[in-house]
Amino acid sequence: MDINERIARRVRDLRSERGYSLDTLAERSGVSRSSISLIERAQTSPTANVLDKLATALDVTLASLFDEKAVAGASPSPLSRYADQPVWTDPDSGYVRRNLSPSQPSPLQFVEVRFPAGERVAYDTGARDNEIWQQIWVIAGTIEITLGATTWRLDTGDCLSMRLDQPIGFHNPASTTARYLVGLVTLPFVPARRSS
Repeated sequence: MDINERIARRVRDLRSERGYSLDTLAERSGVSRSSISLIERAQTSPTANVLDKLATALDVTLASLFDEKAVAGASPSPLSRYADQPVWTDPDSGYVRRNLSPSQPSPLQFVEVRFPAGERVAYDTGARDNEIWQQIWVIAGTIEITLGATTWRLDTGDCLSMRLDQPIGFHNPASTTARYLVGLVTLPFVPARRSS
């Protein structure tokens, strides 16, 4: 299945599961109704920023938008073969992400990213119902990550942990492609207890 068809099916399924109309998802995400419609029909390749807005509005990780729903009657596999892992390229920056995790449901997801020299990507990530944590481990190269007002420079071997609840920017200041691993954990929403 083409990666844009996979994204289209996943966005449609998630929107339907939540009972959102196109207008509701557009309002929650800040992505236009017409753009969402094109994405759901696999008639456009959305940018990383647009996918992140949709993921935030649907209260899932961006990596979840590349998952494939299990075939009816089949159990999700605990194994993810390299040849079957979905690969997507951001049309704006050219960064390439490979979802490494199996289709078996898990609160933990892994993604490998190849980030071209000199490129930037910014996510307008905001508060979510679920708590999502991310760790980034640089396998090769250098990346700069800005979380809110704080910027970190990560070189080969460095690892950064952060909660996905504010805007994040990625920049490769080097003249070579950076490669890094992203680990994501989703913690379920727990309402605050009322004091009696």
